[in-house]
Amino acid sequence: MARSFIDTNVLVYADTGDDPVRQRRALDVLLEQREAGTGVISTQVLQESVNVALCKLRLPSALIRERLAFYSRFEVVPTSPALIEGALDLHVARGVAFYDALIAQAAVVSGCEVLLSEDFQSGARLGSVTVRNPFE
Repeated sequence: MARSFIDTNVLVYADTGDDPVRQRRALDVLLEQREAGTGVISTQVLQESVNVALCKLRLPSALIRERLAFYSRFEVVPTSPALIEGALDLHVARGVAFYDALIAQAAVVSGCEVLLSEDFQSGARLGSVTVRNPFE
């Protein structure tokens, strides 16, 4: 299994009950990547998913903490000035929205082959990373 960066939308769908097909797929992706030891996330992904869990999904903090404990077993890429600078370069060169560029840059610097996201065009190449929509 390819080393894969997991975008926020996968984590959010895992907790969203209004689309059971996507929820099941998100859960499968997370479990597969965790068991294989190939899943990578970033501090940005964790922050965004906690924000959605609190504000949109209104999940209890105890459940959010359980999720964080699970996600802490993935490799976590910290947001750093160098990562932000690389994202800025990607934003300028490719016109990618800055926060999406930050996700893509985290995938690149962590050595991932695949970026699992529905926020980019599936099949697109961003540096050494290929985007794959896990919900298609």
